[in-house]
Amino acid sequence: HVQLVESGGGSVQAGGSLRLSCKAYGYTYNRQRMTWFRQAQGKEREGVVTIDQYGVTTYADFVQGRFSISKDVADPDTTLTLQMNSLKPEDTGIYYCAGSLEWQVIHSIWGSNEYAYWGQGTQVTVS
Repeated sequence: HVQLVESGGGSVQAGGSLRLSCKAYGYTYNRQRMTWFRQAQGKEREGVVTIDQYGVTTYADFVQGRFSISKDVADPDTTLTLQMNSLKPEDTGIYYCAGSLEWQVIHSIWGSNEYAYWGQGTQVTVS
């Protein structure tokens, strides 16, 4: 049974930082693509950053240079982190981590329907 659990959300002032984590149960991060999505109230879900099986990352333009995805040093196979710096009010939303099936060919890295596994989300509020 696969489960992804996000943590680390909260409220910060503009310019501040937060570090989100995505812990996997029954799943490891070395054979599939993982992506962070976010959804602001009243808006569609959007892709933030993605990392593939080989560690290649792609960032959405609106977070380039501010956010960083990585595998946790202490637990690289099952814990993914998202370091968010220089936060802006428009970064407010629920952040989700999502994972593909193992070795799945992804046609659209920002397509929600490409991902089989989702966490419950964690709220990020920037004021």
